[in-house]
Amino acid sequence: MKIKTHDTDRRIFIVAEVGNNHEGDFEVACKLIREAHKAGVDAVKFQSYEVAHYITSSDKERTERLSRFHFGYESLYKLKALADSLGLVFFSTPFDINTAIFLNQIQHLFKISSGDNNFLPLINVVAGFRKPTIISTGLTQMDSLRALRGLWRELSAGTELAFLHCVSSYPTPANEANLLCIKTIASEFPDVTVGYSDHTEGIEAATYSAALGARIIEKHFTLDKNFSDFRDHKLSADPRELLQLTRNIRNVEKFLGDGVKRLQPCESEAVKGARRSIAYACNLDSGATLTSRDITWVRPGVGSPPGDEHKFLDRILCRAVKKGELVYPHDFMQI
Repeated sequence: MKIKTHDTDRRIFIVAEVGNNHEGDFEVACKLIREAHKAGVDAVKFQSYEVAHYITSSDKERTERLSRFHFGYESLYKLKALADSLGLVFFSTPFDINTAIFLNQIQHLFKISSGDNNFLPLINVVAGFRKPTIISTGLTQMDSLRALRGLWRELSAGTELAFLHCVSSYPTPANEANLLCIKTIASEFPDVTVGYSDHTEGIEAATYSAALGARIIEKHFTLDKNFSDFRDHKLSADPRELLQLTRNIRNVEKFLGDGVKRLQPCESEAVKGARRSIAYACNLDSGATLTSRDITWVRPGVGSPPGDEHKFLDRILCRAVKKGELVYPHDFMQI
């Protein structure tokens, strides 16, 4: 499994972040995977944890909710099998070390959440798996990312690493999405794949992130924004939006191309018509010496191009020429 996009493959890796939007209902989770497949994404991602190693027991409300949302190992096996059967990459974010060790048995790609990008015991374990790993960068600044990249080189040298620009607010206001950080991170870490994990409402920010160079785009996904009062549903894309987002991103890819500046096939017909040729600016008799006052430049570019003037200036014409005719080497006496 590779998350880095090679020069010959400009396809953006689109992840439908199911997270906990299944709310512990296995059939809903299966439906989310099927709907994600219909939308054309590349991967589905869940969140996995042991509640006792994730939330303090004194937080009764959150402990109760996440206990209801929890999927055991057998359920995760089945969800991965469903994703595999549909050609989707399946992976889940571990929120504790035991879960990470289990997930290492069933997935080839890892994700560290923004909340845990300073949770070094977990990062150390995941780095030891030596598998491609995505780290969300919410709640951090550049010095923290430099330290993370350095740690990754030390613990998992040669293993692919990706940073996703992320703002850890649910939802994130448009004026705080700060999408230009995608370019900033890419410039700072040319050896790291850079993407975007979106927490804004709607699909505009995720679409724009593609144009800014995101190679991985993650969007929360729900069957219905009004599924419950769980906060993630409102900022998630529903099936219709996820389909549109995927189409938007693929269209952006078409417009972006590969970034290599060269003549495009569609320009081939325009080249001759748009380029210029050296031409005579006046009538001249045979035996005349060509000077700079005697030439001009006209379309189409089927004759001698601009830049070749030195080949003809101060040479003697072997025939009479008329104003507007193109200049050719055979017009002149041989030297």
